[in-house]
Amino acid sequence: LWLGTGQVVRDTLTLGVVLQFILYVFMLYRPIRQLADRFNVLQMGIVNADRVFKLLAKDEGLAPPPHPQSPSWRGEIRFEGVWFAYVDKEDGEPDWVLRDVNLHIRPGERVAFVGATGAGKSSIVNLISRLYEFQRGRITMDGVDVREIPLEELRARVGVVLQDVFLFSGSLRENIRLHNAAKGDDAIWAAIEAVGAKRVVDRLPEGLDHDVRERGATLSVGQRQLIAFVRAYLSNPHILILDEATSSIDSESEQWIQRATETLTQGRTSLLVAHRLNTVRDADRIVVLQDGAIAEQGTHAELVAQGEIYHGLFEKQFQSMNLK
Repeated sequence: LWLGTGQVVRDTLTLGVVLQFILYVFMLYRPIRQLADRFNVLQMGIVNADRVFKLLAKDEGLAPPPHPQSPSWRGEIRFEGVWFAYVDKEDGEPDWVLRDVNLHIRPGERVAFVGATGAGKSSIVNLISRLYEFQRGRITMDGVDVREIPLEELRARVGVVLQDVFLFSGSLRENIRLHNAAKGDDAIWAAIEAVGAKRVVDRLPEGLDHDVRERGATLSVGQRQLIAFVRAYLSNPHILILDEATSSIDSESEQWIQRATETLTQGRTSLLVAHRLNTVRDADRIVVLQDGAIAEQGTHAELVAQGEIYHGLFEKQFQSMNLK
């Protein structure tokens, strides 16, 4: 500005040229400042992308079996003297979460696992899909050691519905189909109707094109849970694991989930981890865990009649429900 004013005074530049130059400077400054801001965003994006790529490249720590075998997938599961610990204690000894677990689950059987927090319920089902490795013993499916089954095949045949449902930013259709990309809308609608989720989808303005947003922000807890059931039904697993699937939903949604559970578990081996005992009363067998070991097992009526651990849990929960 100072230089331009001097040039105008000396009549070597016109005032219009100086004003035009100043205007161009202001016009150029804004995109340069925006570019600096975008550079910071780009740097943050590069750091986050690097974390994602490192996670994708991380070794699962599970070596492929030297002699892979495929079970018949009838759904028979056996635990033979299984011991498992997440970490070691300060003295170097394993801090056992499961202790000498022996269990036989027959094909097509619905088995529920109950017990206090930390009893080992979720640990048992996590070992079946090999999310963790056990330290001692053996787990077999139709006579084949789970460590000999190719991991990709194992996890494709074992369906899991968790308490915390993972939904991703995208359409409802994409979230239901997930890795079943070949499934069309007819198959998706058949799964929706089978688990009783049609009225939930019908309430959404865009139906299957509904924008779910990250972690299912546009859906209620009960709706997210039903979508997880639809996803599991569509994948048609041979073995189904329901881990605390009804622990954080309201009573109305629980009725929907109960009906969906009955449909989804019909004709397939099903393992139910439950906090609410009223949701597992109709299970073929209830396994009670205490301090990482099987304390008792039987039907609801048998365990109540025994008057021991399960009876105490049931009475305590029943009384708390009455107080409410």
